Amino acid sequence: MSDTAAPAYLDTGHGARIAHHRTPGAAPGIVFLGGFASDMDGTKATALEAYARERGRAFVRFDYQGHGQSSGRFVDGTVSAWLADSLAVLDHLTEGPQVLVGSSMGGCMMLLAALQRPERVAALVGLAAAPDFTEDLLLPTLDEAARETLAREGVYNMPSPYGDPVPLSKALVDDGRKHLLLRDTIDLTCPVRLIHGMRDDDVPWHWSLKTQAALASEDVEVTLVKNADHRLSAPADLRRLERTLDGLNEVVATC
Repeated sequence: MSDTAAPAYLDTGHGARIAHHRTPGAAPGIVFLGGFASDMDGTKATALEAYARERGRAFVRFDYQGHGQSSGRFVDGTVSAWLADSLAVLDHLTEGPQVLVGSSMGGCMMLLAALQRPERVAALVGLAAAPDFTEDLLLPTLDEAARETLAREGVYNMPSPYGDPVPLSKALVDDGRKHLLLRDTIDLTCPVRLIHGMRDDDVPWHWSLKTQAALASEDVEVTLVKNADHRLSAPADLRRLERTLDGLNEVVATC
């Protein structure tokens, strides 16, 4: 069961106030990195918290700035800012080796964070992981009129199947180009597990195969789920995630 108490807050050195829930426990801990315009109260985040408590594992879920209960406006967010939030959480809210679990955009953040803190990362789990999402996944969905609006006004409100339109800023797109990963080798050697639904309309399932090919690690497994969508939050998906983490814990213990 998820924590119904108010979140704690981490005041970062870069001016953000990051809302989070932290569960004490044994190493390797687990950190959940959420998706674009999502928050830490989603099904996967709270299910992982319950899993960690059952296994006696340390766990952290948090909101990037401009998301959920953290400070800031979503429209002002950038890949650099959200990466800084992720690193602050890793640096100040965790101890010892961690397994980073990244959902969609969070999959991009976990890779970027692991590159910055390789000594702190025991393993990675990507759920519909979306490296290079600004350049290769969001921009191609815009028609000419939307691109003109983005260039002229600096923001385009993208329609979303999950609720209200989501503001896409030119600053986010421009900053995203500083953090592209799939153009070269991703110099990570830890175990990586990538899970992707083949009915994903937001991040094509072959994105996980591209990520696997780019990773330097020799221990990268991709699981494609024929009847799963982008959310990967159905009961069967959550059980699969738990089995994946159990298996990784055995691998990490022998490293």
